[in-house]
Amino acid sequence: MEFPQGLARFNRHVTNPVQRLWAGWLPPFGIVEHAGRRSGKQYRTPVNVFSTTVDGKPGVAILLTYGPDRDWVKKLTAAGGGRMRRNGKSFDVVDPRVVTKAEAATHISGGTRPIFSRLPFEQAVLLTKTG
Repeated sequence: MEFPQGLARFNRHVTNPVQRLWAGWLPPFGIVEHAGRRSGKQYRTPVNVFSTTVDGKPGVAILLTYGPDRDWVKKLTAAGGGRMRRNGKSFDVVDPRVVTKAEAATHISGGTRPIFSRLPFEQAVLLTKTG
């Protein structure tokens, strides 16, 4: 399942500016910071974030509620990563990989795996933390 594109446009202009006020501080939210592919302009996108361990390294998974064809996913992929603000801390994220929800679920840490697995979305992006 993916949310409709009309809702994505509404969220980009109405909901996201409000969520950016608190998403970097409150679990399970985070803010993905990424640069425009051509302009270099900095963007901040609020997302739901789950902690992961991939190949023994800490990371995060973000369910793709609107599918993989989102600007923030394309920007992270083109740049090889970006930054994230989560729980009041900022860190770099690298190696973005779009995977199925089932594959991402195997990497989810802690007690949130059952919640992640039950959400009705098909794909996620995995990112490795650095710094």
